[in-house]
Amino acid sequence: MTPPKTGNRKPKTVLVDDLDKAILNEIQSHFPLVPRPYAAVGERVGAPEAEVLRRVQAMFEAGVIRRLGANFTSRKLGYTSTLCAAQVPPEKLEAFVAAVNRYPQVTHNYLRRHRFNVWFTLIAESPEKLHQILGDISRATGVEVLSLPAREVFKIKVDFPF
Repeated sequence: MTPPKTGNRKPKTVLVDDLDKAILNEIQSHFPLVPRPYAAVGERVGAPEAEVLRRVQAMFEAGVIRRLGANFTSRKLGYTSTLCAAQVPPEKLEAFVAAVNRYPQVTHNYLRRHRFNVWFTLIAESPEKLHQILGDISRATGVEVLSLPAREVFKIKVDFPF
């Protein structure tokens, strides 16, 4: 249920009703880790499992929900990560984005209106693996990638209550 990392899907203005809002409030930070999570959400918001599933899918298709997934503290799991930036000429943009998106280790990939117009985050099991992937991307595309590893990590929990 995860959309592609890039694309031309424009957000739509959608109306969400009170039940949609209740579902969004539940799945943001209280997604139940049980065999039938949508049934558990349904119990909490007073709706059948099928209705919760239908509404979550509709909100995903409308662009209200971009992604459903867990957030892990990668460093505690032994991984390393870096923020990456690249100056990609317009004629190389499509090929560069495709090269970056080939790697499942890329967690975010965004275009920006900036001299460094492509930004992405990369996570791997070692600094050596990060370096290898960044080198592979640069060699495949002819575009140098700037690696900006965090010096200090701040994790801020953000909820958007409805």
